[in-house]
Amino acid sequence: MFQYIVRVRGKVYVWGSSDLEIAFAPLLVLVLSNDPVGDPVQISSESPGEEANLVGTLQPGGCWTLVLTGLRGITATCATDTTLVCTIMPTS
Repeated sequence: MFQYIVRVRGKVYVWGSSDLEIAFAPLLVLVLSNDPVGDPVQISSESPGEEANLVGTLQPGGCWTLVLTGLRGITATCATDTTLVCTIMPTS
């Protein structure tokens, strides 16, 4: 398990990068936890050669788990300011 914190203002990559050209293959999940006193944040996933896919909006205090297999990045977008706790874990 690996855990880190990302401050979100505008659009930021919470995992991966737009410069990656291959998809991630290992079976890992990313757990995103939004600050309970933060603001709503839009979560999108990206695969190589495809447009970003809006997953949904994570509300303050909300938590979401995303499978990373086949992706090159996960972005978070917040018009104001919030903090996400990100945890990467194996699926098994």
